[in-house]
Amino acid sequence: MSLFPSGVPLSKRMFDLCLVIPWLILISPLLGLIALLVSLVHGRPVLFRQLRPGYRGVPFYIYKFRSMRDVRDEAGNLLPDEKRMTTLGRVLRSTSLDELPEFFHVLSGQMSLVGPRPLLMQYLPRYSPEQARRHAVLPGITGWAQINGRNALTWQDKFRLDVWYVDHWSLGLDIKILLLTPLKVLQREGISQPGHATAEEFMGNPGPVEPQMPNGDEPA
Repeated sequence: MSLFPSGVPLSKRMFDLCLVIPWLILISPLLGLIALLVSLVHGRPVLFRQLRPGYRGVPFYIYKFRSMRDVRDEAGNLLPDEKRMTTLGRVLRSTSLDELPEFFHVLSGQMSLVGPRPLLMQYLPRYSPEQARRHAVLPGITGWAQINGRNALTWQDKFRLDVWYVDHWSLGLDIKILLLTPLKVLQREGISQPGHATAEEFMGNPGPVEPQMPNGDEPA
């Protein structure tokens, strides 16, 4: 991925770089401390790596701090998330500290500070054409869906908010989302879907998917 990806507004890219470079310098001691704690509690590697679809659906490896132990049953299968999640992992997820390594993706041009969250590769063929438009912008660390419910939203509502962001992007909107994100993190709202340690897998759309918001109105 280029440092300045084709099709990404230069103003958005420069805004990201002006914020993320000093931010990474500032949090470098915190990154080291979390890496040490994860190593002691969860073992190595300290980072979780997974292939995700990025800008225009191009895959990239996303890195996060590990929030679960590698615990398996007698057949070698990983146990459910809720049985592998540790107290440290819950703290990292509830405070979004597990996502701090993603700022390096912003630095490299694979992500933006603000945009739809990069989800799983297997979701790509399950999107409707409208939902797939969420990949028309760089994926983000935080986004419009994250400050409007996060994992407590249904998948359809989450994707509708993502597409709304694609159609209404501006630097002012990015600033608004960045200012509201710490408040949402402190409130610890929508960390997981009801009945799940993280989020339920998106299996596709049960019926017709609603188009974007009528009349261009901003969703609640």
